[in-house]
Amino acid sequence: QVQLVESGGGLVQAGGSLRLSCAASGRTFSSYAKGWFRQAPGKEREFVAAITWSGGSTYYADSVKGRFTISRDNSKNTLYLQMNSLKPEDTAVYYCAADGSIVRVRTGNSDSWGQGTQVTVSS
Repeated sequence: QVQLVESGGGLVQAGGSLRLSCAASGRTFSSYAKGWFRQAPGKEREFVAAITWSGGSTYYADSVKGRFTISRDNSKNTLYLQMNSLKPEDTAVYYCAADGSIVRVRTGNSDSWGQGTQVTVSS
């Protein structure tokens, strides 16, 4: 498994931006697909974005497409989520995930998960 630690969450006004980071350690980071999920109070955890091990392909939920960008720096063992034009409905705990399979990442069945970072968007 890969150990994952998220950071970068916080409180921001609607229309603002945040960049989340997910630092990885443990098994080889570069060979794993990665993703971001979020869970709002009282709601199911939902897929946000995913990226293949090479970074060559990215996937987004319709609700964040055009506003969020997922990227990775394998030399720094770090995954990022740039979030722009934030809306109050983006408020949630954001989790990063890692797995050898991009399909398992996208479907929420990753082997490894971080502990989450809170993002709160005020109106």
